[in-house]
Amino acid sequence: MSRRLPPLRSVTAFEAAARRGSFNRAAEELFVTPSAISHQVKGLEEFLGVNLFRRARRQVELTIAGERYLESVSHALDEIDLATRRLLTFSSSGAVNISVAPAFLTRWLVPKVREFQDLHPDIELRLSPNSGPIDFSWSDIDMAIYFGDGNWPDLEVHFLREVVLVPVCGPGFIEGRSAISKPEDLCAYTLIDVSARPAGWDEFLAGFGVSCRKRAHRLSFSSTSLALGAAMENLGIALADRQLVAREILYGRLVTPLDIAMENQRGYYLVHQKHRRLTDEMRAFLDWVVGEVAGEKASAG
Repeated sequence: MSRRLPPLRSVTAFEAAARRGSFNRAAEELFVTPSAISHQVKGLEEFLGVNLFRRARRQVELTIAGERYLESVSHALDEIDLATRRLLTFSSSGAVNISVAPAFLTRWLVPKVREFQDLHPDIELRLSPNSGPIDFSWSDIDMAIYFGDGNWPDLEVHFLREVVLVPVCGPGFIEGRSAISKPEDLCAYTLIDVSARPAGWDEFLAGFGVSCRKRAHRLSFSSTSLALGAAMENLGIALADRQLVAREILYGRLVTPLDIAMENQRGYYLVHQKHRRLTDEMRAFLDWVVGEVAGEKASAG
């Protein structure tokens, strides 16, 4: 099917002028003269057979036809921009862009990156922290590691592991204090929350039949990493994924004041777009991270 398309230069000139509300500002953005913008827009209007702008002395205003055309044109240019960036990323030697849940990134993946590099020295991992969902259709992110319930029907989902929560604090926090021998004893201490999961402690304690009618002190942080940092500074007791704080517990930076644990209903998953053909680099990372997690499970079992 043949397409009846206007020149791309005219379309970009129109979009910039419409978005900036001025031929002069569009010219500055595109590094051309205002007269060149005016010429391109006029040519586009002649091609379409409609006026796209109402012209005033110092500014331009879209007509109804121009508003309708801008909506479609902006979307089309965004698609072209995304396709171009994806191709450039794909063409760059062996790079994989991965968005990772912050706690998993800093406490599990970063300490293991060298192992992956030793196995795949030609693959560049581009890692970024992100707690929210990724719109893969509009992003140059190739894969992501999510924390959640695994219910993302529009994505290809690979389960990595469950999360087991334990209470942790700095060793100095419990020195000279009353012994913590049962779950309800925790209510007498400062319990550190993560603002994204304000009911975390309530849900954890409820699993042991405990309801703190009045907590001694509350302290809240915006991320798990900050909450654990506060725990290591002896500011209170935080909830942590046992696997992600194994190193801190091993070296005595954190301790478990009470030997209880609870499996969380959520876990970590590696996700990517459905039906996307994985590059060799993406496949290598997927196989490696799944294998590493499986190996840890086998060792723990």
